[in-house]
Amino acid sequence: MKYVDEFRDGELARKIAAAIATEARADRSYHFMEFCGGHTHAIFRYGLQDLLPSNVKLIHGPGCPVCVLPIGRLENAIQLARTPGVILCSYGDMLRVPAANRVSLLKVKAEGADVRMVYSTADSLKIARENPDRQVVFFAIGFETTTPPTAVVIKQAEALGLKNFSVFCNHVLTPSAIQNILESPEVRKLGTVPLDGFIGPAHVSTVIGSRPYEFFAEEFRRPVVIAGFEPLDVLQSVLMLIRQLNEGRAEVENEFTRAVSREGNLKAQALVAEIFELRRSFEWRGLGFVPYSALRIKHQYAAFDAETRFALQPVSIPDHKACECAAILRGVKKPQDCKVFGKGCTPENPIGSCMVSSEGACAAHYNYRRQVAEG
Repeated sequence: MKYVDEFRDGELARKIAAAIATEARADRSYHFMEFCGGHTHAIFRYGLQDLLPSNVKLIHGPGCPVCVLPIGRLENAIQLARTPGVILCSYGDMLRVPAANRVSLLKVKAEGADVRMVYSTADSLKIARENPDRQVVFFAIGFETTTPPTAVVIKQAEALGLKNFSVFCNHVLTPSAIQNILESPEVRKLGTVPLDGFIGPAHVSTVIGSRPYEFFAEEFRRPVVIAGFEPLDVLQSVLMLIRQLNEGRAEVENEFTRAVSREGNLKAQALVAEIFELRRSFEWRGLGFVPYSALRIKHQYAAFDAETRFALQPVSIPDHKACECAAILRGVKKPQDCKVFGKGCTPENPIGSCMVSSEGACAAHYNYRRQVAEG
């Protein structure tokens, strides 16, 4: 890729949209879930749904790592931040997500806790080296994309012999979430979420490759097309999915060939396998407890596991009663279906995580579609 503008060409977008309109059969409907929040924002930002015929629908999935983290895990992070002598390091989006009683890490920081926003795992390691008399905890979240950097920082901490650094691990796995959605009553029994195929995540797939999605195509007969984040990427993936369905195929195809291979990044996979192992179960916001859907730090690296060091006890806290994040993450509802959307819940004063994250569906709808409706 030379220039990003190549994938934002309006004339090419209209040509692909015309091809979609021509090839989408009038006697059927097409429902595709984009798993990744990056795709959701591209769809809203560029008005891609408006370019599609009425029988081609895009459904927003749970592919926002900030959004899917349950309140209980955030409450654990708040407990860590309030622990005397602890510096809690976190990515920026997590600071504003409300936990129990709408308390956030940002509010805890205002109360006097030492909570610091970092841009990378390396930043948190640097803070630990600069504060040898304090315990520094890195609040690790994210899908497979952000897991290798967390593995790297644990290896570095071990090599440096740091005794004051640990990781609160909340890394989750994309394939487990997709399987959970496909096996849910809302898809299989009730049919309230019709799913004909998936627009596969981009950044995640650069790490794990396209191979893990082959199971869904074979077992559930749902095609998957891995797509980049630009508007032409998304439109092309929709066209590829329509062609598969029209031809009776259910395969994994890779539109994002400029960055994704079938095998993925083997070096990164090996590093992750060295440091982490599967949890038997992990709670997701919107999906509940999903088996083998998250990672934990292996026993041999327990010295860098904040859950072990601080004896954290798991807690499960329900979402705010007015918040529809759980249903939105499962594709059951859309942001505008929430009664507090844009009223009691805004980016400046969020009730749910979907309004906070830069990849959240509610934030995307608020920032892009709301202006269209008002205009």
